[in-house]
Amino acid sequence: MATKQKLRIEWVEASSLNPDKGEHDNGNTNSAWERLKQCHGIVVPGGFGQRGMEGKISAIQYARENKVPYLGICLGMQAAVIEHCRNVLGIKRAYSAEFSDCLIEDEEDAVIFMPEGDRERMGGTMRLGARETILKEHSIARQLYGKETVMERHRHRYEVNPALVPRLEEVGLEFVGRNTDASGERMEVCELSKDNHPYFMAVQFHPEFTSRPEKANPLFLGLLQASKEYI
Repeated sequence: MATKQKLRIEWVEASSLNPDKGEHDNGNTNSAWERLKQCHGIVVPGGFGQRGMEGKISAIQYARENKVPYLGICLGMQAAVIEHCRNVLGIKRAYSAEFSDCLIEDEEDAVIFMPEGDRERMGGTMRLGARETILKEHSIARQLYGKETVMERHRHRYEVNPALVPRLEEVGLEFVGRNTDASGERMEVCELSKDNHPYFMAVQFHPEFTSRPEKANPLFLGLLQASKEYI
């Protein structure tokens, strides 16, 4: 409504995008990729579990390399960081500790278990609710929100590994939104500059929770405007 666009939403099953399906997918992979490549903007939303993860990472790589407007939400941000670690930094085995059988995280895990969490007791241990994010001056995210500090809602147990952030920023993935609390600094927003991509934004929080028909969340407005320009 805000951007006066009539959208056609194309739902693509992430597991159909898995690069290792080969000849055993009965044509679903080709069909899924054909539909994805017709899109003028791509969203990888939040979720839990390993199913479809490689397909999500492949879709993000496609969006990044082909400069298709992209918005990653929660797991969609974590997948974007994994993709960057693998295909830009060259950490080929980069992955999330969420999907590892090993309880001891590797120093090159792109996504790690939050230190204050409890692996044994799942109930009530998420990072939930509204949290403050401070946006870096001159970032795309800050331009969209029009202010330095935003409150957005969260629902996650895993986070971007802060030890890898300096290396990721050196190759262009900038972490422009952060939250600092008693347990440390959280990565909340990452983006590629407009010199490198028309719109590549990923956030740990859930902008859909604060988006309304008459007042859309700025990150969705940015995606739709970039998609219009992409067309």
